[in-house]
Formats: sequence, C-alpha cells, structure tokens
Amino acid sequence: MATIIQTNSDPIRRTSVDSITVDIIENALRNARYEMDAVLFRTAMSPGIREQHDEFPLIADPEGKMVVGQFGSFIGGFLDNYVGTVEEGDVFLTSDPYSCDGAISHANDWLVLLPIFHQGRVVGWSAMFGHMTDVGGKVPGSLPTDAESIYEEGVVIPPVKLYRGGELATDTLEVILNQVRMKQWNRSDLNAIVAACRTAARRVIELCERFTTETYVSVLDALLDRNYRAMAQLIETTIGEEKLSFEDFIDDDGMGNGPYRIKCTMWRENGKVILDFEGTDPQSKGPINFYMNENMFKMFFGIYMIMVFDPQILWNDGFYPLVDVRIPQGSLLRPNYPAALSCRTHGLGRIFDVLGGLLGQRQPEFLNAAGFSSSPHLMYSGVGEDGEWFQLYQIGFGGIPGRPFGDGPDGHSLWPSFTNVPNEFLEAYFPLRIESYETVADSGGPGLNRGGNGIDIAYRFLEAGNVSIHDDRWFTYPWGVNGGLPGMRSTKYLVRADGSSEVLPSKCDRVEVQKGDVLHYVTWGGGGWGDPLLRSAELVGLEVKRGLVTVDGARRYGVVVDADGTVDEDATLSLRTHLGAVRAPITVFNFGAEIDELRERCLEETGLEPPVAPTFA
Repeated sequence: MATIIQTNSDPIRRTSVDSITVDIIENALRNARYEMDAVLFRTAMSPGIREQHDEFPLIADPEGKMVVGQFGSFIGGFLDNYVGTVEEGDVFLTSDPYSCDGAISHANDWLVLLPIFHQGRVVGWSAMFGHMTDVGGKVPGSLPTDAESIYEEGVVIPPVKLYRGGELATDTLEVILNQVRMKQWNRSDLNAIVAACRTAARRVIELCERFTTETYVSVLDALLDRNYRAMAQLIETTIGEEKLSFEDFIDDDGMGNGPYRIKCTMWRENGKVILDFEGTDPQSKGPINFYMNENMFKMFFGIYMIMVFDPQILWNDGFYPLVDVRIPQGSLLRPNYPAALSCRTHGLGRIFDVLGGLLGQRQPEFLNAAGFSSSPHLMYSGVGEDGEWFQLYQIGFGGIPGRPFGDGPDGHSLWPSFTNVPNEFLEAYFPLRIESYETVADSGGPGLNRGGNGIDIAYRFLEAGNVSIHDDRWFTYPWGVNGGLPGMRSTKYLVRADGSSEVLPSKCDRVEVQKGDVLHYVTWGGGGWGDPLLRSAELVGLEVKRGLVTVDGARRYGVVVDADGTVDEDATLSLRTHLGAVRAPITVFNFGAEIDELRERCLEETGLEPPVAPTFA
C-alpha cells in the first residue's frame, strides 16, 4: 500500500497565464511564506524558534514540489514513504529521518505537512519544521555526543496524522509529549507550526478563489518551469564536462575519532549536473552522521548558483530534474538504520564549505573561502533555587568567509534568516549572565577581503547545572582562497570560580558547572579571500583602531601600524615588498596544514589530544 490522496477525481486543467498574473501570484506566495514565519515567531515559546528562527517553511504545488520556501523540499520524501490516506482536514507530523528519506535529518526537527484542499481537490501543500529544544533521550537537549543509535536520541515520531479530518489526535500528541523534558515549549511550538501552515493554506485558497484553481496551479507550473529554464542556462554556461572534486573534513565524532572525509565530484553530462559523493567516509559510530536528502542537496546547489550568478531568480524545485545527486549507501551522508543522527549539524554545515570549494574551482573569482563550517550549539540545564527545571538551547555563530565582493561579517549566521538570541533575553529567562560578547581580533583569515572574526561569549553561570557543547573546526582550519589565509580555529574553555581553568572538547556532554563558573565559547573565524598584501593599508589601520585586528595581526597584511591605527607608509611598503618576495607561491586553496601535520601539533596548539583516525568495518 502507498500514499492514497482522497480527492475529487476531476483533474485540474491547465490554462495559459499572462506575465502579470504570474507576478501577482508569485509575490502573494512570497508574502505568504514570510507570513508563516511571522505567525510562528509570535506564538512559539522556545528561544531556538522564537528568537533564533530555527525553522523552515515552504509552500508547494499539488505534487509536493516547493514553489516558495527555504532549505529544501520535504514533501516528496514523505509521499514516497508514507503508507495511508491523505484526506481533507488532515495534518501530518513526523520527526523520523529514516521514514521520510532524510527530508528532516534528526529527531529534534518536528515536521508538519498540511495538504491544501479547494473544492475537494488538492491544490498544494504547506509545510514547516522547527527544532525542538528537547525531544527526550539520554541528555537534556537530546543531542548526545556519544550516541551510537537513534534510539538514544529521544522520541522519534513516524509519519502520523496529528489531525484527522480536522480533529486533533489528542492521545497521540500526549504520548509524544510525555517523552520530552519541555512539554509546554514543545506543545506551544508545535501548535505555532500548525498555525503557520494553516495561514499559508488560507492564502492559497484565497488565490484559488480570486483567480480560479486552474489559473493558480498553472502559475505554479510557470514558476517551476521558469526556474528550470534559468538553471539549465546557468548549468550549461558555468559547469564543465570535466570532473572536478573537492573534499573537506568533520574534525571528530565526539568519541575521539576523526577527521571524517566528505568528498564530492561534479561534472556536466547530457545537460545535467552530476554531484557524486563517492569517496566520502563510511558512516560514523557516533552521532555526526548526516542523512542527506537528495532534494535538500539539490536546493543547496541551486541556492549557491542563483546567489552567485543571478539573485533575481526565484529558487524552487523546478530545476531538480537537471541535477543528479549520488550518495553511497552506508556513508556518512547516507547511514544505515539505526545510525545515530543527532549531531548531524557539523556535516550539514560542512556541506556548504564543500559545495563552495567545489563550485568555485572553475571560476575562482566567484569562490568563497570556508566559514560556514558548523553550527555551534550550547545547552545549559539544571534545577534552580526555586525548584524549577531550566533548559537553554542556543545556536552560536562564527566568522563568515571572505567573499569575492567583500569581507565576511563578524560572528554572523549563514543560515537563512537566523538571528542571535538577545543577551537580555538570556539573562531574563535563564540563571546566567553574559560577562562579555565580543569579536576575537585576528581570528578572521587575512585577505584582500578579510574573513569574518569569530566571537567569544563568556557565560557566567548563576546556578549549578550541566552543559553540553557542540562545535567543530577546532582541529582543521577554515581555509582561505585565492591567496587568502585560513581563519582561526574554535576553542572552548571553562574558568572555574576558584580561578582554575580547563580546555573543553568541541563536542561534550554532562559537563558539571557550579555557580560562578565562566564558560568562554570561542568560535572559528572565516577564511580570507585574495592576497592580503593588496588590502588597503588604511582599512587595516582602521580595523586596528576598532579592535578587529591587532598591531601584530596587521603585519600579516604587510601593514605597519600603531595602536591608534596610524599607518607607517614607508615601513609598510618595505614589509610588503619583503613578504611578497619570501612567501610561497599563491594557490587557489590554503588549508593551513595537512592532516598529519595537524596531528603532530594539535596538543600544543589546542590543549586537546588529536582525534584518532577512524576505522571502518
């Protein structure tokens, strides 16, 4: 038995549409997609969704192809794997990556799918997933760094009907919520996601009533076809038939093993682009496996192509037939059930670095340096003096890579629409104080365009509790390109109330903290772009004055400057001439060091033992 959609048997006829109607409906759908966000942010409770916007909406056509949205298409994987009926009034919920072909990639992401009916026929879908602060499991936050199977990571929801014919499946919901630590947050966030999907459904129905169902669906076809034609042209002109490869590494698996290779090879064949991950390491014993849905990676590819070459294109699923993604089964990106998946964020982040390094090789002038690299997480939980349980989940940010058109922002997110949790919010709702929140001078890789600096957030804990840390790029460097130098690696260290300090691994759980302890959460900097000796000396001087670059750090640009930012022009000319004569030839990529060299100097540079090369059965 497969998915059966109970709908009016009359097919939706297609009709011709004019460009003005296409524009009106396109912009109405764009607005509806952002209205979904607004509804969610105003009604969710968890800071991860309400403040940081860790959620991803879409509106799709009757077949489930995304027309507007972000971060990939979820519905195809659901429809391919769901066994049962789809009826008017149904709302579906799932958090099981293995039941939806990786449409979501770990159990913290709760995905809601709503079929949109009009006059008895499915005219589209709305969908959204959001990251739940907790879904149960062995550690608060449900992202255990030592998990070896998905069973250790909390409740995993198969595709179920949250609403059946418009009626809430109360018993089902209560069973799910009974498994989690933050029931009120989860209930509120889930209700907010459903409300956002219903909002989009109302807007779609309004469009169908205004323009007719036939016109509405025909416009969706036109938008998808327009994207197909635009991407076909981009692929033909920017992707060559010769094979190009690129590889990068996740530093470790949280259990002392690493680094883990992610490799992708790309070429054009018969009008299609092939993206082959052969050569990627086998799946990890630990939870860094990233079950990557092919359509999700197609979306990553399309976003990069569109943003680099033609940002005016509305990205959607229309171009998917032009992309063939090949992922080996049993690899880090297609693990076998029931492999642990909770800490897949490092692989998800590193995919963007791999994609940038791959797609930019043919045209290095469009190449970005490394800097997405990971998505740092901090969890802090315990029982306060009032006897109440508290639990924080927060995403941090590193330096954005240097780019062809400018510097990378300091301590900023590359995730679409993500924001920081305001310090005032953290201090109001959790027993902690932000002692400092500042960029780390010199952490961005030097270049003609500087990599963004990482940030150092100092958390003073006001209650005893437990901390979990999730980050990467502590072992390998965020690489630079076109002469740019690598960015600084991340580090985490804890200063105890008694003055002692210790360096913490980038992935760890159950770190006991006491009142007065201070955690310094230092993220990586972005790699630099272009020759740093060509950067404006006056700009370097200004950044010294602003505290973004130190006096010593300015010499990496060949600039001699005092603490006030005043440049010594004669000394700068002399230093740049000397550095240009003695340095190694400029290469497209600067990785900082090979893996073997990194192992040799790891303990001295990081205070941590190097990861052990993983063994695979």
